[in-house]
Amino acid sequence: MSKADVVIVGAGHGGAQCAIALRQNGFEGTITVIGREPEYPYERPPLSKEYFAREKTFDRLYIRPPTFWAEKEVEFKLATEVTRVDPKAHELTLSNGETFGYGKLVWATGGDPRRLSCSGTELAGVHAVRTREDCDTLMAEIDAGTRNIVVIGGGYIGLEAAAVLSKMGLNVTLLEALPRVLARVAGEELSAFYQKEHAGHGVHLRTDVMVECLEGDGHKVTGVKLADGEVIPAEAVIVGIGIVPAVGPLIQAGAAGANGVDVDEYCRTSLPDIYAIGDCAAFGCDYAGGTVMRVESVQNANDMATCVAKALCGDEKPYHAFPWFWSNQYDLRLQTAGINVGYDKTVIRGNPDERSFSVVYLKEGRVIALDCVNAVKDYVQGRKLVEARLTPKLDELADAGKPLKELM
Repeated sequence: MSKADVVIVGAGHGGAQCAIALRQNGFEGTITVIGREPEYPYERPPLSKEYFAREKTFDRLYIRPPTFWAEKEVEFKLATEVTRVDPKAHELTLSNGETFGYGKLVWATGGDPRRLSCSGTELAGVHAVRTREDCDTLMAEIDAGTRNIVVIGGGYIGLEAAAVLSKMGLNVTLLEALPRVLARVAGEELSAFYQKEHAGHGVHLRTDVMVECLEGDGHKVTGVKLADGEVIPAEAVIVGIGIVPAVGPLIQAGAAGANGVDVDEYCRTSLPDIYAIGDCAAFGCDYAGGTVMRVESVQNANDMATCVAKALCGDEKPYHAFPWFWSNQYDLRLQTAGINVGYDKTVIRGNPDERSFSVVYLKEGRVIALDCVNAVKDYVQGRKLVEARLTPKLDELADAGKPLKELM
């Protein structure tokens, strides 16, 4: 039976960063990364943007060139899944039937696209945008003449996909079940702004609508039927309604977890010698009042990976990284600092009509997060307000002419 001192399951941002950080921190043992896709680790955010728009070729998405991994003596098992974890024997069962042993295990699998629960999801032309294969398949359909596309889901994935598709001159309809887009992650002001922007770019945006099913000709999707009976024609459908944490084998092995797998302040699961990082790991977030949650971001995956790598090299410290996010749509760059869980007030800096403004989120008078649209200075200075847990005067906070650093 083959084995490695550290086995990393998942070849995305977190898995790649963990392997890199292990070597950077002097780890000399054997490292094996097991990845479901046939590709070496690559950046995922550009998939639905620059790559899909053909502004970047795939080779420019690699986190490190393939030759880097050999130089660092990091082994890969690609196009391979872990189907079973035996925590007592420290063994994994792989999709090819092989058994693989580990000294320490780092689970960095992220999640699978959440599927619609209605009929028609198996039809050709129904897509997610999470992997290179997903995007290549959709790009081929567009090259073959697909023009009418329905995007289901008004979160960041759906909005970013709609932005790219509309810029390509395609007929895009976006459907959101809730009364506004970004309802789960942002305040009403930001939702209203992005709804106006997408409408202005020709996206047919529908909120507060429920999908009954997807219709087809027996093979390919032809439309999206709504609960009220209306059918929206579609030659392709993109489903962007979130992810399901890919933690099945860990939970079956006895790991604690309900929404993903639970980890402690050191990113350790309840199973011995097994860590979890990134989108699939649920932890008590300091910047959300200790709320146990999963944070789906490249920043979180990378920082958790570094935390675990240092621990495995003898420098164990609690995970306490500042959370930040970004989203690019059209010529708009949104930068988010902090997490707005539990906010009870918002303050607007600047004018949304001028397409440069910030939404500041407060809880009991304390700044807990900011959404900054084309407002880099607010983002850079505002994150310091969040870190310092300050309670500035609201009139000064709303004064866009007053730099946030002066409120420290």
